[in-house]
Amino acid sequence: MKKILLTILMAAVLMTACANSEDAKEETKVAKLLYQGHGSFRLTTENGKVIYIDPYGGEGYDEPADLILVTHQHPDHNQINLPVHGDDCVIYQNTDALIDGEYQMADIAGVHIEAVQAYNSNHPVDQCVGYLVTVNGKLLYFAGDTSKTVQMSELADRNIDYAFLPTDGKFNMDMPEAIECAEIINAKHTVPVHMSPGKLFDAERAKLFDTPSAYIMADGDELEL
Repeated sequence: MKKILLTILMAAVLMTACANSEDAKEETKVAKLLYQGHGSFRLTTENGKVIYIDPYGGEGYDEPADLILVTHQHPDHNQINLPVHGDDCVIYQNTDALIDGEYQMADIAGVHIEAVQAYNSNHPVDQCVGYLVTVNGKLLYFAGDTSKTVQMSELADRNIDYAFLPTDGKFNMDMPEAIECAEIINAKHTVPVHMSPGKLFDAERAKLFDTPSAYIMADGDELEL
């Protein structure tokens, strides 16, 4: 009888331990951001929603999209048919994010999205946006294609966790201006992207991004958020 009671007690303890382990897993769910290269990203929320930003380069488009964000209509940012589309996939483009001069906000696929300014001589201000995306309590700034904007000084008050800035110096700002923008925005981490036309990542140019918040990601690198 004692052996039976001991067996039952041990089984109960094991079941409780397993339940606690599963609860811990639920409590520690994380979001992930895959840098696919150039200006392309795949964001997976802590609840498993999949969001592509400016699909064009690299690998990792096999996960069905719940949301596709597009900053502008240049072909290296708007390949919306590249990712597999989920059943209820939402495509949210610059034309949805900037309406009659007003930058829009939206809550889609479990994230909060705010459109912000993006412009330079190659990218008209009325046709381009950047995005602030809030996921799992973290604020991410996807600048799109841009140079320094008036609005960047306001972003310094937003306590951005990760900012992703273009740095190619041909279609967008060059490294010195990107470094200046990084210091204006004052994100915890600033990632140089869109470094060289035709390349997913340029290690030599990445070395030039010399600023305290610099965080270098090569294509295929993934962050836990």
